[in-house]
Amino acid sequence: MSYIVYILRSQKDGTYYVGTTRNLAQRVDKHNSGASLFTRSRRPWEVVYVEEHPSVREALARERAVKRRKSRKYIDSLIRSHPIDVNAQMT
Repeated sequence: MSYIVYILRSQKDGTYYVGTTRNLAQRVDKHNSGASLFTRSRRPWEVVYVEEHPSVREALARERAVKRRKSRKYIDSLIRSHPIDVNAQMT
């Protein structure tokens, strides 16, 4: 099973959240249930970007690289350049 770097967008205020997981559906449920402190007040969340990586090391490195940019423009460009089929990713 691969590791997934994902970006969520808050439907409440448009905030982005970048994370890594092996089970995207379970992780999104956790964010939307309020189990994660940062994401609790900005629910509901929607998946807007997904990248698969073969190892946790690569996935975490990519997550850090995206976060290091600290740029909404950069995240917007990632989302525009890689449209996703959310239903396919959530299974």
